[in-house]
Amino acid sequence: MSKDHKANSKVNRRNFLAGSALGLAVCAPVQSAAAAPAVSTEDKIMAAEQLLGVQYTPEERQQLLAGFETPDQNLQKLRAFKKPNDLAPATVFDPRLPDKTYPPQSNTLVLSKSNTPLPTDDSDIAYAGVRQQGEWLASGALTSERLTTIYLQRIKKYAPKLECFITVMGEQAMAEARKADTELRAGNSRGPLHGIPYAAKDLFDTAGVKTTYGATPFKDRVPDADAAVITALRQAGAILLGKTTLGALAYGDIWFGGKTRNPWNPAEGSSGSSAGSSASVSAGLCSFALGTETLGSIVSPSTRCGIFGLRPSFGRVSRAGAMALCWSMDKVGPLTRHAEDTALVLSVLNGHDVHDAGTLEIGFDYNSKEDLSHLRAAYDPAWFENADDNAKAALETFKKMGIKVEAVPDLLPDLPYGALSNILLAESAAAFEEITLDGRDASLKWQDDNAWPNTFRAARFITAIDLIQSDRLRRRIMQEMHTIYERYDLLISPPFSGGLLQITNYTGSPCTVMPSGFIDSATRTIFGQATDTVGPTAKVPTSIVLWGRLFEDGRLVRVSKALQARMGVSDIRPPLFP
Repeated sequence: MSKDHKANSKVNRRNFLAGSALGLAVCAPVQSAAAAPAVSTEDKIMAAEQLLGVQYTPEERQQLLAGFETPDQNLQKLRAFKKPNDLAPATVFDPRLPDKTYPPQSNTLVLSKSNTPLPTDDSDIAYAGVRQQGEWLASGALTSERLTTIYLQRIKKYAPKLECFITVMGEQAMAEARKADTELRAGNSRGPLHGIPYAAKDLFDTAGVKTTYGATPFKDRVPDADAAVITALRQAGAILLGKTTLGALAYGDIWFGGKTRNPWNPAEGSSGSSAGSSASVSAGLCSFALGTETLGSIVSPSTRCGIFGLRPSFGRVSRAGAMALCWSMDKVGPLTRHAEDTALVLSVLNGHDVHDAGTLEIGFDYNSKEDLSHLRAAYDPAWFENADDNAKAALETFKKMGIKVEAVPDLLPDLPYGALSNILLAESAAAFEEITLDGRDASLKWQDDNAWPNTFRAARFITAIDLIQSDRLRRRIMQEMHTIYERYDLLISPPFSGGLLQITNYTGSPCTVMPSGFIDSATRTIFGQATDTVGPTAKVPTSIVLWGRLFEDGRLVRVSKALQARMGVSDIRPPLFP
């Protein structure tokens, strides 16, 4: 080790504090004397104490002063060091508890069959499920070329109204569809997705095709290689129709070109951030779509658009080549119109990837014939107190499925769940630090208090200590949830009640969301975003969510399929997009 390296790596109080939120606060640039009165460093320390909720004595402040005499060079060098979005932290989140065991799975996929004849109407073909379309393709009743043409025509007609596609890949899709037909006619099937057209959220890299993250600073970004999930689906014979919109940097439904619309009420947004993917599935513009969730980006737009979404267990699906927002929370999942279709897609996406340290060697089993009578489920009555009538009716339907269902008041332990947000805020601010420091965040279309620019700036005041304490809290919550799931196989609730959306995203366990009915609703807002028009009351979907045990995604889909069939609302189409 050189002498210079030893000097630069020396740990002292100045280096430590200047690299923390306290250091950032008290080392902020001072305005010139002409602009404002000079403020002493001691006064800055006192101000930082108030901001961060700590209190030092006058003697302790004096001892700190020497540590802020000169800027921290290591901090400046760290900021200058180029950190591409795909450079993940060395610390990797593992949702498994070290003292627990998780049953192995053998990658078994048992699908149901319908033997339904091919409809004559193109709309009926477009809205059919993935499994059903796969049967028609396998039998030769339908060609991939025809199916792809149907979707491209619908995209041309409806996508501009929904503002749901950023890039349509029509020529490439048609070429791939013809290739799929040739292979299928020759008896060379690649599996149940062979010839099935899909859409991908525009944060998955596509070689030579723009991947924009929905954000102005990246709207001309063209990657050199495909994301792992794009490669997996191509190898399975699926046909990529194009890239769908997302709220800029995976938040909300406002992107650089507009605001993605809800097919059930185009006056309002489709929610986000898997906004375009959800709207496209809902309006019958693709067989299925890929979304992602960090904290609600599958559950929320699926609810708004009335579709089925599966948020898989953390570690099942590779994020390599996908935009990183929060390395310890990002999850990739399928959006469909039918429950079983999500299992079909996940069976292709599931698997360990050496290019994503967060992926795990976990098999995926799904059995459409699994007996459900031995399962136990629970809910807290408080979760349904203010729920809509559809959610309450879904609960009553769920109770009649043969599963043992218990009402358990105060099911979740009393813990400071809100403090978990430090993890998401700090990781996301780190992922996009560059646009905060160089000012490009000002080019993002959404600039409200709740939007990323302000959130990223505020996150710089989270201390390293508080971040670590939040992570320790995360471990405790993982332990508590494991205890609950030792007693119950799954939980049921409305999508945003009881804190389960936040809790389960941090623990990494799976969930499914499905439409439960419809209500008459005025045009709604999301995350404080103002609606740009005040539309009339419209009939819009509601949803119910099943929360499952870690890695039991297949069983969760099996239960969801049974519940979805009993509720009988999934085949209803948005009236404006027949």
